This record gives sequence, structure tokens and C-alpha cells, in this order.
Amino acid sequence: NYPLLTATWKVAPALGAGCAAILKPSELSSLTCLELADVCREVGLPPGVLNILTGLGPDAGAPLASHPHVDKIAFTGSTATGSRIMAAAAQMVK
Repeated sequence: NYPLLTATWKVAPALGAGCAAILKPSELSSLTCLELADVCREVGLPPGVLNILTGLGPDAGAPLASHPHVDKIAFTGSTATGSRIMAAAAQMVK
């Protein structure tokens, strides 16, 4: 499933480097990422290391882009949404 492949491309390097990750999937394909979280839990990934945040972009994604404790953002999607994310993240040079 392509949404699963995209999600693992984004979170695997962060988890491999020992970082916690928040994955905000598209509201159209959230179930795949929720299943990824279940698999990670089953294999013993500690709670809080991989967090799945579902919801609409303005309600769930936008606060991530501008939050001061989010150090890095990786994005896959439309140019218009990418421009909004870039503008929010640039305020803190993410």
C-alpha cells in the first residue's frame, strides 16, 4: 500500500536514529498508519516513540508545523499545502 510505504520512508530513519516521531497521515489514508502503529507496538516499540496524529491539516498538521518542540518536518503532498507548511516551519528554521 503506497501510504504505508510513504509513512515508513518518513519515520524509519528517525526511529533508527533513536528519535521519537509524530506521523500525521492524510485524512484519506489514516488507517494504514494506525495499523503501522499497532505493528510497532506488537514488536515492542516503547510507548510514545511513534505517535500517529490523525485529523485535518489545519487542525492537526498546522500546529505541528509551528510548534516550537517539533525540530524537523518531512512532507509529502500538494504544493499549496507545502507552501503553508514551509512558511510556518521557517519561523523557527525547521
